[in-house]
Amino acid sequence: MGVDISVILPAYDEAENLPVVVGEVLAVLDAHTLDGEVVVVDDGSGDGTDAVAAALGESDGRVRCVSLRRNFGKSAALQAGFEFCSGDVIILMDADGQDDPAETPRLLGAIEGGLDLCTGRRAQRNDRFVKRHTSRLYNWVTARVTGVEGRDMNSGLKAMRRDVALDLDLHGELHRYIPVLAHWAGYRTGEIDVHHRRRLHGRTKFGRARFWRGMLDLATVKLLTTYTARPLHLFGGLAALLGGAGSVLLVWMATVKLSGDAIGGRPALLAGVLLIVVAVQLFSIGLLAELVVHTRRPQPLGSLVRRSD
Repeated sequence: MGVDISVILPAYDEAENLPVVVGEVLAVLDAHTLDGEVVVVDDGSGDGTDAVAAALGESDGRVRCVSLRRNFGKSAALQAGFEFCSGDVIILMDADGQDDPAETPRLLGAIEGGLDLCTGRRAQRNDRFVKRHTSRLYNWVTARVTGVEGRDMNSGLKAMRRDVALDLDLHGELHRYIPVLAHWAGYRTGEIDVHHRRRLHGRTKFGRARFWRGMLDLATVKLLTTYTARPLHLFGGLAALLGGAGSVLLVWMATVKLSGDAIGGRPALLAGVLLIVVAVQLFSIGLLAELVVHTRRPQPLGSLVRRSD
């Protein structure tokens, strides 16, 4: 039997914070008479997070625990939560206490107001200086590359309709780009300002490398959202760029040859030939990718229609 709201808490070594955060979530559900559940996804913790979550489930039947065999990362934890939850509206919230459960009714209000996915934009972030400013740069670059406006796409506090969650395919670290993936799937996305708190206990599990990994994942997202249905536009564009450069070099070498100079040992000749060969290979890959796209089973058009209810 389904519930109205599912709150998914991905947790990695958050045994100390979990009782407080889960207690706050349950208090909000009670205060607003919301029919909901809390799904704690233990991402292979080594501090007893799974035991704490199980104990919380025994004391309150609305709390469920999903334990992964090892630490797979936040994207995998969220994907597991999507598969095990049953709510019509899904709330994503970090288990470290920085996301304020009291903002849940406002997020639900945004969904009721017409959004399919609403991100809680941290108006005043309680994070380190470096983290705040790298995140600001990340959001700016992401908005420019994807064309999806957003000032806090990586916020852990989000609300979405169940249809959005079912259409998401999170792997690697694509959880950072949930608003982008939802937007390109045709859903209405937006942000509202929310209260952001300091971490309750412990230290963050994300290191400095997360910024550079995020930039690499951005290239993946751009490929998935823009070129999946038209790969020749990507490979053909690169082929045209390299082929044009190679052609310029070869025309130059031909001119030098016609003027009577030897070109056999010129690096420009080798570079021109190499660029032309690579351009032909890229164009061929693009054509093969187009064949793959057009021979796979087409997506039913009914799955792309926006529901009117």
